Amino acid sequence: MSWPSPLIGYENAEPLPDKLNADGKSLYNPPAPKSAAYDEHPKPIDSSNNAFDFHVYYMQTDAEQLSYARELHEAIRREFPELRIYKFWEKPVGPHPTAMFEINTFTPHQTGTLFGWLVVNRGPCSVLIHPNTGNAYKDHTELVTWIGQPWPINSDMLKRLTR
Repeated sequence: MSWPSPLIGYENAEPLPDKLNADGKSLYNPPAPKSAAYDEHPKPIDSSNNAFDFHVYYMQTDAEQLSYARELHEAIRREFPELRIYKFWEKPVGPHPTAMFEINTFTPHQTGTLFGWLVVNRGPCSVLIHPNTGNAYKDHTELVTWIGQPWPINSDMLKRLTR
């Protein structure tokens, strides 16, 4: 797989300085316009339906995890009523190897806020996070990130769906 350079668009930019900030550790970045990524997800992420899926995994056979996951599901519904929050599954569904529930975000602000909130509040649960680009296989394998312990997913099912 080849990746396009993340420096596309900066080919003729001035070199960045090596100067350090007053803390003596972090690099000084000259002032520049605010990145569009604060307001819009970068392509190829498709925000028309939802930009990111957060799948909260838990072990349905572990009574403590099941109880915590139920409470987490309710807390998310109360804390973030503007997000799309799906039903609480007590069995594996789709390519997911264990029970889970799903949350959709639509804006970069929502995505970053939910990410930070889940880092602190996920408890024993793991969270699979992926963008929606129109390629389910790539979204769940190459573009995926995790909060907590990663789980293997049924990527063969996603390959069949992507064809």
